Amino acid sequence: MKTETDSSHATYAAAGVDIAAGERAVEALRPFAEQARRPEVLGGIGGFAGLFQLKLDRWREPVLASSTDGVGTKTAIAQAMDVHDTIGIDLVAMVVDDLVVCGAEPLFLQDYISMGQVLPERIADLVRGISEGCVQAGCALLGGETAEHPGMMSDGHYDLSATGVGMVEADSVLGPDRVKPGDVVVAMGSSGLQCNGFSLARHVLLDIARLPLDGQVEEFGRTLGEQLLEPTRIYAKDCLALVAETEVRTFAHVTGGGLAGNLTRVVPRGLVAVLDRGTWTPAAEFGLIARRGRVERAEMERTFNMGVGMVAVVDPADVDRALAMLTARHVPAWVLGEVHKACDVDLDPDAERAVLRGDHPRF
Repeated sequence: MKTETDSSHATYAAAGVDIAAGERAVEALRPFAEQARRPEVLGGIGGFAGLFQLKLDRWREPVLASSTDGVGTKTAIAQAMDVHDTIGIDLVAMVVDDLVVCGAEPLFLQDYISMGQVLPERIADLVRGISEGCVQAGCALLGGETAEHPGMMSDGHYDLSATGVGMVEADSVLGPDRVKPGDVVVAMGSSGLQCNGFSLARHVLLDIARLPLDGQVEEFGRTLGEQLLEPTRIYAKDCLALVAETEVRTFAHVTGGGLAGNLTRVVPRGLVAVLDRGTWTPAAEFGLIARRGRVERAEMERTFNMGVGMVAVVDPADVDRALAMLTARHVPAWVLGEVHKACDVDLDPDAERAVLRGDHPRF
C-alpha cells in the first residue's frame, strides 16, 4: 500500500509555474527596458525596486502626480490576432496621458503583466511595445512584475497594467480652477478607438456582424483586426509643448465616458463647454459600429472617443499658436468649442458642464 512518503514530490513547476521561464523573460526584456531610460534612473531592471534620482535643482516647488491604468479588452483582439508588440504602447498612453492632464511631466512607469503561462517571447513582445511607448512619452521604464497564474488564466491569455509617476510645479498644476468663460476648446484627433469601448466594439463587430478579424474592410484599406489594433496616440510631449508655449488652462484625456463625460471633469461649476459636432467627422470604425449594431448616438458618445483623444482648454489669444504647434507636431487639431457661463446658454450648471451640439458631416 502506497503511503504519503512514497508519492512523488510536488514541485512549483508541476503546479504550473515555471521559474526558469520567468528568468528567461527578464533577460529577454532587458534590452527594451534599456531603450526607455532617463538620466535619473539608477541601476537596471531585476532588483526589488526601481531607483529614480530626482534632480530637485530642476524644480522650485515640485508636486508628484501618479496614475494607474490598464488596456482593457483590447487585449482580446491582440490575443486573437497573435500580435503582441503594440498593445504596450496603448498601456503607456493610458497612464501618461492621464498624468499630463494636470501638467505633469511623466518621469517613469512600472508595468505589471499577468499570464496563464509565462512565454518569454510573448513577454518580450509586450515589453517591446511598452518600451516604445515610454520613448514616445519621454519617460523611463523603471521595471515591473511578471506573474504566472496557472488555473486562473488559460495559457495563451494575459492582462497588463501599469503605474506612472510624474512631476509638476505646485503653481503650475492645471485644472478646473483655471478655466474661464471665453476659453477655447481645442481638439486633438485620436488614432481610432484607442483603448476604450472594446467590449461594445467586439460585441457589435464580432458577435452581431460576425466580421472576421483577418478580413479586409474597404473603408480601412486593411483588415479589421489591424484597424482595431492601431496603437493609441500618445499626447504627453505634445501637451507639455503646449504648456511651455501657450496659456493652457487644462486638458481632458478622452477615455471611458466619452468626450463630454471627460471634459465635464475639468470644467468648474457654473460653466459649460459647448462643443460643435460639425467641426469633425469621426473615423470610419465609429460609423461601422454604429450601423452594424444600430447603436444610438448617445450610446456611441458615452462609450467611444469618436475621434477626439485629448482636448486642451486654452486662452483665446493663444488658439492660433496652439493649432500651429500641434499641426507642426503632426497632431490633427481643430477648434472644437468654447466655454460659456451656463446661464448664458440656458443650461443647468449642476447637470451639464460639457455638451455636444449639431451633427457630424457625412457620419
